[in-house]
Amino acid sequence: MMLLTRRHAQAAIHAQAAIQRNVCKDAAAAAPFVALTTTTSTSRSRPTSTSTSSRAQYGIVSSAAAARSTCTGPTCSTSIVMLDRAQFSTSPNRAVVDDDLIVSNYQRSCWDSYLATSRGSKALFKSIDTNSSGTISKEEMKGFLTNINHKNLRKEALKYMDQRPDDAEMDLKEFQSFLIMATKYSTFKNPVLKERYEAQPTLGDRRRRAESSDDGAADEERTWNESTMSQGLRRMQYAVRGEVVLRADALQAEGREITFTNVGNPHGVGQSPITFYRQVLALCDLPDANGVDHPDVGRLFPSDAIARAKEMRASIGKGGTGAYTNSQGIADFRTDVAAYIENRDGHPAYPGDIFLSNGASSAIGSILTGLIACDNDAVMIPIPQYPIYSALITLLGGRQVGYELDEGLAWAVTRDELEKQYSDAITNQGLDVKALVLINPGNPTGQVYTRKDLEVICKFCADRGLVLLADEVYQRNCYDPDRQFLSAKKVALETPGCESLQLVSFHSTSKGLVGECGRRGGYMELHNIDPYVQSQIYKLASSGLCSGVAGQVMTSLMVKPPSPDGESYDQFVAEETDIFDSLRRRANKLVDGLNAIDGIECVPAQGAMYAFPKLDLPEKAIQEAESNDQSPDTIYALSLLQETGICVVPASGFGQKEGRVGFRTTFLPPEDKLDVAIDQFAKHHELFCDKYS
Repeated sequence: MMLLTRRHAQAAIHAQAAIQRNVCKDAAAAAPFVALTTTTSTSRSRPTSTSTSSRAQYGIVSSAAAARSTCTGPTCSTSIVMLDRAQFSTSPNRAVVDDDLIVSNYQRSCWDSYLATSRGSKALFKSIDTNSSGTISKEEMKGFLTNINHKNLRKEALKYMDQRPDDAEMDLKEFQSFLIMATKYSTFKNPVLKERYEAQPTLGDRRRRAESSDDGAADEERTWNESTMSQGLRRMQYAVRGEVVLRADALQAEGREITFTNVGNPHGVGQSPITFYRQVLALCDLPDANGVDHPDVGRLFPSDAIARAKEMRASIGKGGTGAYTNSQGIADFRTDVAAYIENRDGHPAYPGDIFLSNGASSAIGSILTGLIACDNDAVMIPIPQYPIYSALITLLGGRQVGYELDEGLAWAVTRDELEKQYSDAITNQGLDVKALVLINPGNPTGQVYTRKDLEVICKFCADRGLVLLADEVYQRNCYDPDRQFLSAKKVALETPGCESLQLVSFHSTSKGLVGECGRRGGYMELHNIDPYVQSQIYKLASSGLCSGVAGQVMTSLMVKPPSPDGESYDQFVAEETDIFDSLRRRANKLVDGLNAIDGIECVPAQGAMYAFPKLDLPEKAIQEAESNDQSPDTIYALSLLQETGICVVPASGFGQKEGRVGFRTTFLPPEDKLDVAIDQFAKHHELFCDKYS
């Protein structure tokens, strides 16, 4: 028997949960209260309590025993000796911790861990199976659901449990199926994804199970299935290529003309490539004899493109563009990026802090992989946000802490909102907030932050010791003459109190005026990042060998365009100017057109490539969406697609204030098509509202 304070008891509970997820940093604090023994035995015998086990005690021992299966190494087993029941005095600092309290705390810990990581279903099952019968009774499940206060459970799952017979028992397989039902995302059901995916004619033929199985075994009989696959992947959502887009692909395959405004894919909707970039890239790829050394090369290519290609080929090396490069990227190209940053910000930048990447997305994935270490590690993301962040955080088993951008203030953020969400995450949710994402210019919201806005964010991150992840891929897309792009690094270096700010910034060749999405070029700069961590990020990059060389070439070209005295310069400037002026016109035209529609309201797009309008929909439309287990903006987007052929993304896929309904659309289609689209937006909205009025 032990006498424990509340702090000690909580430490013990945290240690049990830490052991279960194989992250034992909390275990040391509970060492006097939880005995751990790690051996190199293959034994899986159940640890026993020194006292007679009650139903609750036995359950928690069983739950802890389940943790052994998560231990690394083929022969590692961890035995856990649970606390004897402790009687506590009535002192204000002491409490009686009985079996039920230990069980309920452990169940909540297992449930929170599952919600965060989508792992640990077996440990959760055993924590509910309090009599270690190998099944869960309806009574045990009721106790568990009450214990977690139905947290993050979908209505259909609760209804399912309610309708089960009183004497029904649930085995592990059925429990895992229940978890899938309970934690599905209502905005896009995975069965719908499967149906839409399999219906796409552009995928080509697929081998079916029945073709290779004598008995025609069903899908669920495969050992790798919906229940056993990564549940983080199952729960991950990426709305930009979600349900509406899959439906659009199917309609296009049937012969329908579709206007894709769902993704920032400039060349895909008609933007012309920059000639100089393509000329240099072609000369880098061509064999010497057919390119830079061909006797007639000067008749086909401008002299500065030839000179630049020769320079880049020397940097690439004898292996050419078909060979692997340094995992961090070609050294001379990283020097080009550093020079660009230094010229942009007026502060030093270093090639050794630059990582070339397959677009910004892969770089973001690398940093989040390095950041998320435990299932209570959290990242603050703007709401609305670009869904690559929520998708990757879910996949990696982290937690999202949303901070709302104020639509009434043109999507600005306040220090009060940052502090409010941070405090709630730390105090009420027990999370360890490690980083904050900034998207500037905004996606999907289109705002361009002022120096004051950036100072607020930089100071907050510096004060709280958060790593700032600055997504700056639209830095060339600023259309409001009163809002010029400022980098987070520049503002941080010029703001007192931000000297210790840890910052990673991202840029890409997919956006801006380049628009070369298919090249997958980009970079990240690590500023004031721990040297050991940076070496581990390099190790992670090494596991992928290197980013694509074509993307590295394009990144160097983006940051080091033709010089003013070069033969290509005038054409280059003219092409960039045409692209920029057209984007600015389209941004204004689309926002003005949407705001002219009764029931649609849109904040002006100061930058980026998107409008993010808000919709006023009839109550009947919202009710129908709820009855179909869909978000209102999903049924609106599907209706818009069916009636007009315009493919947008429901705003719910980006996150938005509760009760808001909307969508994201690009303004990338050619100007003549955009005029038609605006007219179609207006006609559809009127018809949709009439239908549900």
